Amino acid sequence: MRTVLAAFALLAAGSLFDPAKADPYAWCAEYGGGRGGGRNCYFITLEQCRWAISGNGGTCAINPFYDGIPVDGQPRVRRAKRRA
Repeated sequence: MRTVLAAFALLAAGSLFDPAKADPYAWCAEYGGGRGGGRNCYFITLEQCRWAISGNGGTCAINPFYDGIPVDGQPRVRRAKRRA
């Protein structure tokens, strides 16, 4: 009975949190040119990434985890075209 109550409490607590949001960061700054440098994937625009690598060296690349879904998480609805 305690196990069932604990499981129910965990499920109830989990339902209080918001669903996960999509990753809005489309660009990564890659430092070091493949020689063991780091990667920073917290840039929304290419210009932000270029400012970050300015003077440091490195490149900007597309974030491999970016899926392009809007941050609000709502799926885009396509409406059918009306025929004339």
